[in-house]
Amino acid sequence: MGDEEHITRVQYQDKEIILIATAHVSKASAELVKEVIDREQPDSICVELDEDRYQNIKNPKEWSDTDLVEVIKEKKVGFMLANLVLGSYQKKLADQLGTDVGQEMLQGIQAAEETGAQLVLADRSIQTTFMRIWRKMTLKEKFELLLNLFFALDDEEENEITDEEIANLLQKDMLEGAMANMKEEFPKIGDILLCERDQHLANKIKHAPGKKVVAILGGGHVAGVKEEIFKEQNMQEITTVPAAGKTMKVIGWAIPIAIIVLILYGFTQSTQTGLEQILSWVLWNGTLAALFTAIMLGHPLSVLTAFVVAPISSLNPMLACGWFAGLMEAHIRKPKVEDVSNISNDIFSIKGLFHNRFLRTLLIVIMANIGSSLGTVIAGLDIIKSLF
Repeated sequence: MGDEEHITRVQYQDKEIILIATAHVSKASAELVKEVIDREQPDSICVELDEDRYQNIKNPKEWSDTDLVEVIKEKKVGFMLANLVLGSYQKKLADQLGTDVGQEMLQGIQAAEETGAQLVLADRSIQTTFMRIWRKMTLKEKFELLLNLFFALDDEEENEITDEEIANLLQKDMLEGAMANMKEEFPKIGDILLCERDQHLANKIKHAPGKKVVAILGGGHVAGVKEEIFKEQNMQEITTVPAAGKTMKVIGWAIPIAIIVLILYGFTQSTQTGLEQILSWVLWNGTLAALFTAIMLGHPLSVLTAFVVAPISSLNPMLACGWFAGLMEAHIRKPKVEDVSNISNDIFSIKGLFHNRFLRTLLIVIMANIGSSLGTVIAGLDIIKSLF
């Protein structure tokens, strides 16, 4: 890797800012970071990390002690799964290149400790990024995204990465690279994943202490950050998770209220009609939630839990049957050390997802909820049909 080819110098007010374009799985990038910092002796070193990823990169095995039950209780299953996909994607590339994930960031962190430079974590929280993507997508887009993610997993080809592909890594942000195939279909992802983070990174970099600042960035960010440094950023806007839409909240409560009203109305027609409607509600909700749990090879008690809880949780937007099915699965089939160790390999194959207890439990939570949602729609239509 040449030197100046991957270095961009920017003069901002009285600051000299040096942007280093890196590939997050390249040894040459780590060597370039060390070389530039040794030569420039900056006052601040900015790295493309947030606090969570900083802790993960400093203590890579710490996350393996994650309590799966707590993840489910705190409603962070989707966030956890997205993090695992990203981390596994990086590790897969790093393994093929014979290097470590984030080696260039570690080099920057180490250099800050050795030289006394101020370390600045310049990236936005990855949880905020994912939540902004999710909240800004329509229901249809969310469903299509989940389908894309699911069918993209079963890619077990282990083709060697070519020199050209390594060079291409310098043109992409790692998060962007992991979701590159989806950006065209989901434009909101590209805007939030790259453009908003360019703004956040630029703001942190230009306000870093001292007159000389070195910033270590994924190659895909350099052009955007260089441009954003001379603009004003609305940090409150891009670091805030949009509240769930009022429309969805209204629908969330309107559906169960409507179902209850329809069933009560059914009883005014005849006891048999009311009982048939209750049976339809229980069977459609319970059966589909149980079926989707069973598809993920959930334990029989997890399947039974989904069946029992779904008709009740569907009438309360504050509950989700997937939480209960997942908690049952995690209690009965506690993930083993080997499950956690094999996540980076198992997450990219359908066979691995079914075999790995940790991943399978996360997916049971999601699939049981999808089954229950489908059951709610079908049962609701069936109840309406029985009345009219």
